[in-house]
Amino acid sequence: MSGRPLYPLRFGPIYQYRVWGGRRLSGVLSTPLPADDPIGEAWILSDRDDHASRVAEGALEGSTIRQLMRHSPEQLLGRLAGRFDRFPLLLKFLDADKMVSVQVHPSDQRTAYIPEGESGKTEAWVVLKAGREGRIYAGLRPGASEDVLRKAVANKTIVNHLASFAPAAGDAVFLPAGTVHTLGDVVVFEVQENSDVTFRLYDWDRDDPRTGKPRPLQVDQALACIDFDQGEVGPVEPIVEATSPAVRERLFQCPQFNVWRIRSASSFEVGANDLPRVLVGIGGTGRLEHLGRSYDVGEGDVYLLPAVVGPCSVHPHTDVTALEIALPE
Repeated sequence: MSGRPLYPLRFGPIYQYRVWGGRRLSGVLSTPLPADDPIGEAWILSDRDDHASRVAEGALEGSTIRQLMRHSPEQLLGRLAGRFDRFPLLLKFLDADKMVSVQVHPSDQRTAYIPEGESGKTEAWVVLKAGREGRIYAGLRPGASEDVLRKAVANKTIVNHLASFAPAAGDAVFLPAGTVHTLGDVVVFEVQENSDVTFRLYDWDRDDPRTGKPRPLQVDQALACIDFDQGEVGPVEPIVEATSPAVRERLFQCPQFNVWRIRSASSFEVGANDLPRVLVGIGGTGRLEHLGRSYDVGEGDVYLLPAVVGPCSVHPHTDVTALEIALPE
């Protein structure tokens, strides 16, 4: 594998059953959804022991992201090679058909609450679709102390102490670790630290149809990991960095990841010299070109652009909207 040159890599989605999921990801991704179960998540780039993303096409078809990290670190990561034991981000599409549990993720500093091999979990969403009942709860309203929230959990009134808003397509929401949050009747793209640590405060008094039982809560751990100094969280204000040949907006910039949104009907460049990037199609259609080869880019198409690939050009067929994601340097 180490002798094979890397190219723009597309990985097959890993669909995840979720009690709150639906079937709307069938309108986002071309790979058919399994069976008739509620599918809440499609993991698009996952370097996890239990769910390893595999290359979907080309000479490296079937290879996992972990194998690429191990055998071709310089090609894949460029000047970031050696910094990460595993790919540091986990990328997903979410269909929150029903309300997700009210939850919180620990920060990297809450080491007592992070299992070995895991990290904290800062994440961000870009809203793709929002239904009439769509709602995002994120952050605390004034007066939401630990004692207040503990009583609210017992009284099942926790959401009364959370800030909320009705989301619209295009909204971008940043959720630092320690933020209490939930969402429902919305489809989003999610970028997050490569972690699966979640503590539930409330799960809407429902049973999991697969078990006939409620899912467990972790109230003490959740309360210990909440950032009580954080106030209400709403959509971020995008920062326009360029308007030609494409409108390029910075949505998120944090120690864990940087994300830009690009909108254009004209050709534009993505990628960087000696650094990996990820390209996510969220609207319109076009083609990505590299060394004379073309790769389709449409809604739901995600490509890891290895560092060795460098800048690539995107040629829209229609108005294209895409996200470009960078790892921390």
